[in-house]
Amino acid sequence: MNKKFLIPIFILEVILGGLALAYIGSTYWNKPLGPGLILSTQVSEQILSPSELATIDSQDESSAPQPEPTPQSLIARIISLFKPQKESIKTVCGGPSVMTILLIGSDERSNDYLYGLADSIRVVRADFSNPGVMVVDIPRDLWVEIPGISDHYGITHGKLNQAYFFGNPGMGYYDDPGAGPGLLARTLDQNFGLQVDHYLALDLTTFANVIDAIGGIDVYLDSGVDLNPNQDGTDPNMVLNSGAVHLNGQQALNLAQNRNPSTFQRARNQNIVLQGLRDKLLTPAMIPEIPKLIAEFSGSVLTDLSPKDINKLVCLAQSTSSENIQMLEFPETMFTSEKTFDPYRNVTTFTLGADFDQIRSYLNDFINGTWPSP
Repeated sequence: MNKKFLIPIFILEVILGGLALAYIGSTYWNKPLGPGLILSTQVSEQILSPSELATIDSQDESSAPQPEPTPQSLIARIISLFKPQKESIKTVCGGPSVMTILLIGSDERSNDYLYGLADSIRVVRADFSNPGVMVVDIPRDLWVEIPGISDHYGITHGKLNQAYFFGNPGMGYYDDPGAGPGLLARTLDQNFGLQVDHYLALDLTTFANVIDAIGGIDVYLDSGVDLNPNQDGTDPNMVLNSGAVHLNGQQALNLAQNRNPSTFQRARNQNIVLQGLRDKLLTPAMIPEIPKLIAEFSGSVLTDLSPKDINKLVCLAQSTSSENIQMLEFPETMFTSEKTFDPYRNVTTFTLGADFDQIRSYLNDFINGTWPSP
């Protein structure tokens, strides 16, 4: 073939190839990585196009009897035309005004998410209108009402972390596609009126592997801690001194799970690890690596967030000063240590008692972007 014809053919192939890649990118890379979060208590609003709205308006006008206009109604309508329209809320990073995400640390060792309790339960409030992030820890040992599974062994109540367990596909108790995250989200709504937009679940092994993949994290400890099972210093690598400490994946996981001297200490340890993880991910050297990191672990994470959603969150994190990132926890004085009989396991188990109306009030403030002063 004449070289004169090869050049335009090559250019055409490049253009068509680019269009094909753009199409694949728009369909695959915006696709959620897991099943959607379906809450029976949430009502989704249908977004109508201007033409659809016009059709509905015309149908309404033709079908409904129209009252005769009065001078007063005509004047009121004219005045309304000159009223300033309410400005739409401006947001950063192309995000919604606020996005709420249910974070679940699963104690399952495999990444198939068929089983596992919710070892850690947190809710993130990502504010794209007034750039900021709030993260609240919700105690997993609260004894709560669990909806939607009473036809299996008569289960109506359990620990909050069991809601995730009962909803997982391996149990076969819950039919909604949201599975464990979906049932946990419904349980939070049922008991505390807390509704979330998305979820992200991470198993223990993946959590440790992510931290190893980014070269570990740096944290600061106010006091030393022995992470050995019997706190006997058997493994020197699990004895952490006070001050600045570099953690590998296993060390970070052990610190996040450490509950000595109380279950509330675990929440504080998790805050330390999460802060170290955030700081590492937002270093100049790591930011370009985030897409590759997402691709590497996309098959090991359960979430209904799309990569496009994740990019918005990464952008928000970069746009938010450390002063506008709040790691929150409920006051320990709100809770009492109790023993509750669990008919499902036929054992008496440790639970936390609390005034649910008070928790509901705190979480309502959280959703509105505030938190009660200590």
